[in-house]
Amino acid sequence: MGPKKTLSGWLTNRYLLIIRNEENFAEKTTVSFNYARVILIMTLGFIITLAISVYLVTSVFDQWLDPRHAEMMANRQVIRLSMSIDSLENEVREKDQYINNVKMLFEGGADAITELVPEEIETTSPGALLRDDITPIDSQFRAEYEQSDLGLLTFVDNAGDELRELYLFSPVSGIVTQGFNPKEDHFGIDIVAKENEGILCVADGVVIFASWTLDSGYVIGVQHRGNLISVYKHNSELLKNVGNFVTSGEIIAIIGNTGELTSGPHLHFELWHKSNPVNPKDYITF
Repeated sequence: MGPKKTLSGWLTNRYLLIIRNEENFAEKTTVSFNYARVILIMTLGFIITLAISVYLVTSVFDQWLDPRHAEMMANRQVIRLSMSIDSLENEVREKDQYINNVKMLFEGGADAITELVPEEIETTSPGALLRDDITPIDSQFRAEYEQSDLGLLTFVDNAGDELRELYLFSPVSGIVTQGFNPKEDHFGIDIVAKENEGILCVADGVVIFASWTLDSGYVIGVQHRGNLISVYKHNSELLKNVGNFVTSGEIIAIIGNTGELTSGPHLHFELWHKSNPVNPKDYITF
């Protein structure tokens, strides 16, 4: 009686498959195998076939055979496009509002805010700094300005150390003839320099305003990091356009005498930090 066969022995016994030519019985090839290897290969083949079948049924065949698939995909795409359009509309609306606020600021919108009462600056709310006898036009402007991103001007230098951490170039070499005095609606300083002197950008930034205004002539404004805006007025020529990126010390305009609020060639230079005017002489050596 031969040895008893076990399952492990049956799986691991090696067999030889010989393939012969049917006509002349010539040996063509031989294949060595055991049942364990055959079962493994068949199992892997079944798993792969099953995975491919599931993929085809849930994706390819679904697209080919389900009439609702195209409609569902179209609806999803419409929803994505609608969300993208809404986001773009909101972004454009915010950009337009910001640009309009800056334009009002550059074109003399700050004149709508009346003189400050010195003894009430520290104890009075910003709204109390406005006169009650303003015209309806100024009243409408005040309402729009209070709701805008810029908010009301408090004329308080609250820049602190944030601006002092920035290295700011002097925009032009010359003599300061009039200083910073917001109580008299003079929100910057006046610098007299040589004729055709180039005006330098005080720091890296992006040009957000470059146009002509009746009061200030050719005006250019640059947005810098840290919510800082620099404004250059009464230029004879602007060398940059809106959207241009400018670097520290780069020439952006030529000094001039344009606009009604000027009596000679000079640069009117302003710094605005977080919607408030600050004294440029506190941060730049002229």
